[in-house]
Amino acid sequence: MEEVLVAENVRRAYGDTVALDDVSLTLGEGEVVALVGPNGAGKTTLVRALTGTTDAEGRVELFGTSPRDVDRDRIGLLPQDFSPHDRLTARELLAYYAGLYDESRDVDRVLADVGLADDAGTWYENLSGGQQRRTCVGATLVNDPDLLLLDEPTTGIDPAGRHDLWELLEGLADAGVTILVTTHDMEEAHRLADRVGLLADGQLVAMDAPDALIANYGGESRLTVSGDVDESVAAALRYQTVVDGDGMTVSGVAPEDIGAVVRELEEAGVDYDGLSWSEPDLEAVYMELTGNRVGRGDRASEREPTAAPAGGER
Repeated sequence: MEEVLVAENVRRAYGDTVALDDVSLTLGEGEVVALVGPNGAGKTTLVRALTGTTDAEGRVELFGTSPRDVDRDRIGLLPQDFSPHDRLTARELLAYYAGLYDESRDVDRVLADVGLADDAGTWYENLSGGQQRRTCVGATLVNDPDLLLLDEPTTGIDPAGRHDLWELLEGLADAGVTILVTTHDMEEAHRLADRVGLLADGQLVAMDAPDALIANYGGESRLTVSGDVDESVAAALRYQTVVDGDGMTVSGVAPEDIGAVVRELEEAGVDYDGLSWSEPDLEAVYMELTGNRVGRGDRASEREPTAAPAGGER
């Protein structure tokens, strides 16, 4: 697989604050990599370092050359924060960005791809938040890039729109486009990515296929029994259990074992309020490796100066 993006020992500090600490990663042609982490983990700074829009130590190459020397027609960049002209329609905005390139895709086709065919004539300021974000995604696609770098692309988009965008990105990857996406959304990372990188405090603490990360670090499935459970009853079960004030957690319970646990509880006369079963996921992996939960919260900690959403403006 041809290497499209190579980063080695990337470091970026702002005074005494280290935003990126010795981060290394590679992306191959047609590969989708998701970077996951809470606000302040370094995701946006890393995207900016990879595209040459902020200075950083270490080595970064896109298509075998430095980010600032690469052919900008080959790159689509969507920053986390971008505010285009309010009094232009979605079609006019995409036409503007298409005009920055010698060759570009048909604007109406791109609008259809991002689900805005019926709203193409609406001023940007009158679009919903999700429609505005789709417009920005469309602006990254007008030059038909070989590499997409998308910083939280589905922020504000409704569930149906998110799934439509995921299908669009999957189709682009199948056609050979390399995609780097940052996200808070574990479902999004698991669905889209060939590999997921977990960022915490500027460090890449793990990177692997999502199922491999879960298998290696996610722990066991759990059955949560809510209600007043006596510790002696919990100790008598053949599974590992933890009792707290809200009930009991039973570890290592496969779906087919739930009935057996329920029978044991009923035979012991346990009067429980409810049952819920969960299996390990990427959130559990992140918690295991970092002790932190990934949440949306305040995004100000990673904000940097606004950049254009496509590769045409420097």
